[in-house]
Amino acid sequence: MRTPVVAGNWKMNGSKSTVTALLQGLKQGLNPGRASVVVCAPFPFLGLVADELSGSAIQWGAQNASQYPAGAYTGEVSVGMLQEFGCSHVILGHSERRALFSEQNEQIAAKFMAVIDAGLTPILCVGETLEQREAGTTAQVVEEQLMAVVDAAGVIAFSKAILAYEPVWAIGTGRTASPQQAQEVHETLRKRLAAVDGAVADKLPILYGGSVKAANAAELFACPDIDGGLIGGASLDAEAFLAICHAAE
Repeated sequence: MRTPVVAGNWKMNGSKSTVTALLQGLKQGLNPGRASVVVCAPFPFLGLVADELSGSAIQWGAQNASQYPAGAYTGEVSVGMLQEFGCSHVILGHSERRALFSEQNEQIAAKFMAVIDAGLTPILCVGETLEQREAGTTAQVVEEQLMAVVDAAGVIAFSKAILAYEPVWAIGTGRTASPQQAQEVHETLRKRLAAVDGAVADKLPILYGGSVKAANAAELFACPDIDGGLIGGASLDAEAFLAICHAAE
């Protein structure tokens, strides 16, 4: 049985005071259970997060990482640096990175391999735009994003990874894929990976992300191929995030 995962993506939000209050609220309200809980913070807050969450059941990670180990790459952050702050997870290939910062499949695959080589867990994001969904190319788009990394890193690397399906049209818009729509894509992704390695596909956690809230989390998580969520806005509110974590149990 796959372990449910609920990962919070804070994006570019927070301050020292709000982060401290949020983490204290999460520690006080979380009852450790079957689900794995992760928060992915902006780089400047990782030291604070590490201090606050040390010894707790909550893991922490980053929202991106460089494919390079060190060198003249101004503004970049290496996986080695993330390790020093106790990070366990790294979000890669988020649609905002793809759309706003022009990250392509090849670069995302290189980052994925760097994270795997460091012993951290990548959370690889795939997803389609509204135009692609309306054109009926959802499966083609997400499979291409997935297989670009599988081909580069090898399928066995996914035994140490997490996949997240985030329909671009549902991120931060208030729109949410129905459980049926989300399950359909999750099943498509798992079947595509199973065509390469069934055992890896069966064990791979696939998270849904796209305006997940306490009100819809339980119904989404009840789908057979949805193993938790990658949570955006709701992860900034301790009560809302905790309710989603409890739904994953």
